Amino acid sequence: MKELVEVIAKSLVDDPDAVVVTEKENEKEIVVELSVAPSDMGKVIGKQGRIAKAIRSVVKAAASKDDKKVVLEIQ
Repeated sequence: MKELVEVIAKSLVDDPDAVVVTEKENEKEIVVELSVAPSDMGKVIGKQGRIAKAIRSVVKAAASKDDKKVVLEIQ
């Protein structure tokens, strides 16, 4: 999941070097934390959160085969 979120985020932002993705996993869920430069925050979230919602949908679809819940936190 980490790599997937990283590839998507780096393609959206102006400063791909500032993209940091961390992944924490426990029994039932995977928490993926995405951190971008403050100037790129709007590009990752999108108008009314549409891009963030789309990223969450893609990650959720990719994780469905593992039977784990994925939570994407954008910081």
